[in-house]
Amino acid sequence: MKKSRRGISIIMLVLSILACSIPGTNSGDAGIQQTQVALAVQQTSLAIQQETMAAGGEAPTLPPIAATYTPYPTYTALPASEEVAATPASVDMRQLIKASNILIYEDVAGDASLLPIVDNTINSMGFSGGRIVNAGDGLGTFKEYANSATSWDLIIVASEVRSGFSGEMFEMLYDHIDNGGAVIIEAWHLDKIASGKIAPILSKCGVKFFRDWTRNYQYDPFDFSIYWLDKSHPLLSTPNIVQAPSYPYPVWFTDAGDLLELSSGGDAVLVGGLHQNRKSDYGVLAVCLGGRMVIQTFSSHDYEWDKVQPLWVNYITYTLTNHYEYNQ
Repeated sequence: MKKSRRGISIIMLVLSILACSIPGTNSGDAGIQQTQVALAVQQTSLAIQQETMAAGGEAPTLPPIAATYTPYPTYTALPASEEVAATPASVDMRQLIKASNILIYEDVAGDASLLPIVDNTINSMGFSGGRIVNAGDGLGTFKEYANSATSWDLIIVASEVRSGFSGEMFEMLYDHIDNGGAVIIEAWHLDKIASGKIAPILSKCGVKFFRDWTRNYQYDPFDFSIYWLDKSHPLLSTPNIVQAPSYPYPVWFTDAGDLLELSSGGDAVLVGGLHQNRKSDYGVLAVCLGGRMVIQTFSSHDYEWDKVQPLWVNYITYTLTNHYEYNQ
């Protein structure tokens, strides 16, 4: 029995010396090695206990094995410039658009024979939570609301009957654009007003009046078909994939509208025009100001409703989306 206890002491002493003599490389390796030694001690002591008990002796009482500490991996903090920026909460663009404040001037409201395309489009889009005001053909009403305390997200000017939207009205529109607002302009009388108060807006956009566009009563419909100059442009596909207004059913004759060309400055892109291979002039539909502005120089009522109305939905969606992205 004494021999057995002496053997136990010798074994324990050897294992303790081994544990203390492990070279200290790094904290992680040392911790692992210490754990292995502690397990070896425990297994050895258990084996000795079993051997002693099998011989009929009393198992020796050994001191408890100290718990070993296994360190967690260490991480090196990134410099401030390399830290990953927190991801901002995602913005629900559909909800933003739905709650927009929109001011509308649509002069066909004074003509009972014509369906107000803009008003019907707005009603079909399910806006709620914001403020929608259609001033119809009331210039005074439009001016009052444009100068009110309401922060308008989008202002639409559908001057299709040419009822006199000009002068200071475009000055208010310029201020709205300059403050980050979105705007849609349907104006097919640029030949009368291009050198007036609308000129700074056209210049900021990057387009200018190219030439007048006329139509007599013996017109060839295909001479007044519109072609998409960039079929991949989001204005033509979100949320509706729209076909070009390719065959007119004119309401107005003699004056079909106006043609645009790109100018220096601005970021204008011609999206629609009269010739597929002319992408810098003969334009009738342009976008600019980072997508916050759309300008159309043909009359909506001269083309089929099922082509024009989905296009207006896209105008509104496109300009409002870019307005919110610009102001974030």
